[in-house]
Amino acid sequence: MPVKIRLQRHGKKGKPFFWIVAADVRAKRDGKYLEKLGTYNPNTNPATIDLNVDGAVKWLQNGAQPTDTARAILSYKGALLKNHLTIGVKKGALTQEQVEEKFNAWLEEKAGLIEAKKDGLAKAKADAKAQALKAEQEVNAKREAEAKQAAAEAEAAETTEEVADVVEETADEVVAEAEIASEEAPVEDSENQEA
Repeated sequence: MPVKIRLQRHGKKGKPFFWIVAADVRAKRDGKYLEKLGTYNPNTNPATIDLNVDGAVKWLQNGAQPTDTARAILSYKGALLKNHLTIGVKKGALTQEQVEEKFNAWLEEKAGLIEAKKDGLAKAKADAKAQALKAEQEVNAKREAEAKQAAAEAEAAETTEEVADVVEETADEVVAEAEIASEEAPVEDSENQEA
């Protein structure tokens, strides 16, 4: 019976979640499987992978062929490396202690790379948030300056209107006084003419 290590889709529409399984080649994608080896969640950043490395190595030793995506996941988690090192033990090139030592060193290096990526993502998110805050502060400062300018213009317009009203009132008073003076002046002239 040919066996494949492949992904079995679960989750809801738009939010896939996969099981990593060893299944018969003839079984449906989401159908019967021989053993569940782990899970893969691509919705997180970086993707969350939980894998039973020893179980995967056992199936690889028994001749199971991984699909392309499953091969990438197995490589990422080190199952293919451990399988390669185990073949070296069978051939007599390595001892089991050397295999464990090399595999643990590789795991520590990989964990450091994953942490660096998480830190980089967190820093990028914080930088984006800081830039958004700075842009918002600039917009707010610009709005405040425009509001102050509009208030100053409104105050200047009110002052101009008040000055215009005062000038108009003064002009009306001057005109009124001139009219009164002109009315009184002809009367004096007429009195002067009669005398």
